[in-house]
Amino acid sequence: MRLLPVSLLAGLFASAVIAEAPEQRLGTADIIGELKPSSEENVEDAPQPTIFNGVEVPPLPDIEGETFNATVKEGYWFVKHHSPFCPHCIQLAPTWQTLYEFYYTSKPVPAGTSADTASTSMNTFQAYYNFHFGSLDCIAFGSSCSEHKVGSFPTFILYKNAEEIKRFEGAKDMKGLSDFVEDVLETIKPGSRPIGGPDLPAPKATSTKDFQAPAPEDDAAPAKAVKATELIPTVSKDTMETKTKTPINALKATPVQQKPKKPTSTPNLLGTSVPFTAESFQHLVTMSQEPWFIKFYAPWCGHCQAMAPNWVQLGKEMKGKLNIGEVNCDEQSRLCKDVHLRGFPTILFFRGGERVEYDGLRGLGDFVSYANKAIDIGDGVKDIDSAEFKELEEKEEVIFVYFYDHATTTEDFAALERLTLSLIGHAKLVKTNSAMLAERFKITTWPRLLVSRDGRPTYYTALAPQDMRDFRRVLHWMQSVWLPIVPELTASNSREIMDGKLVVLGILTRERSDEFIIAKKEIKSAALEWMDKQTQNFQRERQEMRDSKQLRIEEAEDRNDQRALRSAKSIRINMDKSEQKEVGFAWVDGVFWERWIRTTYGIEVAKDGEKVIINDEDQRRYWDQTITGNPIMASRTSILETIPKVVASPPKIKPKSTIGSFEKFFFNLRGAISGHPYLTVGLFIGILAGASIYGRGRMRRSRGGFFRLDEKDGLLGGSMGGKVD
Repeated sequence: MRLLPVSLLAGLFASAVIAEAPEQRLGTADIIGELKPSSEENVEDAPQPTIFNGVEVPPLPDIEGETFNATVKEGYWFVKHHSPFCPHCIQLAPTWQTLYEFYYTSKPVPAGTSADTASTSMNTFQAYYNFHFGSLDCIAFGSSCSEHKVGSFPTFILYKNAEEIKRFEGAKDMKGLSDFVEDVLETIKPGSRPIGGPDLPAPKATSTKDFQAPAPEDDAAPAKAVKATELIPTVSKDTMETKTKTPINALKATPVQQKPKKPTSTPNLLGTSVPFTAESFQHLVTMSQEPWFIKFYAPWCGHCQAMAPNWVQLGKEMKGKLNIGEVNCDEQSRLCKDVHLRGFPTILFFRGGERVEYDGLRGLGDFVSYANKAIDIGDGVKDIDSAEFKELEEKEEVIFVYFYDHATTTEDFAALERLTLSLIGHAKLVKTNSAMLAERFKITTWPRLLVSRDGRPTYYTALAPQDMRDFRRVLHWMQSVWLPIVPELTASNSREIMDGKLVVLGILTRERSDEFIIAKKEIKSAALEWMDKQTQNFQRERQEMRDSKQLRIEEAEDRNDQRALRSAKSIRINMDKSEQKEVGFAWVDGVFWERWIRTTYGIEVAKDGEKVIINDEDQRRYWDQTITGNPIMASRTSILETIPKVVASPPKIKPKSTIGSFEKFFFNLRGAISGHPYLTVGLFIGILAGASIYGRGRMRRSRGGFFRLDEKDGLLGGSMGGKVD
């Protein structure tokens, strides 16, 4: 009877721990630890070895908090920090156990290969990789979890020699956890892991799909599992064939469980947009690998109402191709808050726990075009050869090419796959190990990333292998070069093209097809030649800076002037970009955007024909004439003669304004304030001080604070109450 209050007290303390902060868990854990029965009373409840692929697997190590650092001080340790009362931890426990059993019984070097020797004492998973699995109960050992900054359950952390390396982030399922482990194993032993990943078992499975139990020789013999240390092959002197010493009837007691095949479900069977709740969103989107195109809206939003018919039609167009969904943010406010929306409607594309925002136009054709491109990324980055690349060049203006070789790791490929979402609707990404393409683009180190725009390569500069895996850095570079050399200006890319640079803008029309083709060709030719000149000028300028720096160093050395020498050596040469404002090139359909072209630049392409202007959006100005006063024509000569006159400081050709005089005044005022903030603040303070002094003077005069000697009622002119003669 005395055990009943103790168990109830333990349950109360355990339920309270879930809501407590990590700092408060320590005292509770100590109390619960004291309430546990002794080790002798729990012998029957102790974890027992399990059987996987016919091999006896020792219990998954439960690490004690006091000895945690001593336990993980050698090798790699992948540790699950959990709570026995956490529902997610309880649900994930079979997956974690099966993952451990699968890797523990795996054989790194397959039997029969040249790397497989007669003695395989090192050909076990833990010995080969020095990689271990473990679990830490954060309720029993709260202080240890607090030391490692564990704030939620379950948390998976990889340690190397007792030092935290990185934390697992992603889908907490068999595939997600295995991908993380595979990346680590590949870094430990490059080239040792199977391409495409291993064939994983299902949670709670006792064997892999390709495992076959040997036929028993003696049905009467008792079943016995094979220990991992007994898998030592011997080589026959006569046949040199490897045999395995396996006890007879070892697998009779353990049924073989086949791994279930992954269901191949067809997306969007009904051709509709699926409305989500928070629960269904987590189940169908967050915790799955299925791609989803989802709009977040509010019923009262006018733009959402205008877009609604196109979204309904998109669901029909994508029937059997792509999942379409929607979230009503008035009903699911918490879900929309977690997504961090900036406005309505917001359209996001999700896949495998990652997302990217759609920022294009909201017409049906725009949605369908984006969705079709999004479908292509489902199979990952395509591997191509030189012939396929040549075909791709005929269809795509911009192609990112990732060159790899046999030494490229799974971590490199995983970083590459993360880029696909952000490239939807912008450019194509492929990978290759083609020797012909490597020779064409002069690739001598691997992995290497470049972008081919109209056959002209631009290379991503990686100073270290880690730079190739830096997702944000690589994506930032991609965003700077993913536009074609001469892109078409549209509403969705106008900011990207026009902001921060001078833009040679060809105002063309497709109605005159021959002139249109010739004009585009001339603008592209001018763009390529200008880019070559800028590259040469940039290299020449940097070489002059290097020469100047070297002269200063030599002069300081000749004079034995250490101070001047240090000053000369500290001179930094900026290799990022030229100080001159960047010049871009683009074209716009003058008929489709006829009203905007006419009101902004005063050009009517239907009447005036193809024209070229050079626009400076930052200063709200443009140039439409050459130095001789003639219109800038869509020709290579006219464009290249005018650009140097415009980029000069100050410009040698007088610009025109794209805004009126009234707007220009406030625009210039805003520019002056933003360009000289400290001067503006000082001027503003001076004006306030002057106004304050003037106001105080007015108040004193109005109250008679100053003597006026010449007034009748003044000090000398007043009667002072006496008689007047």
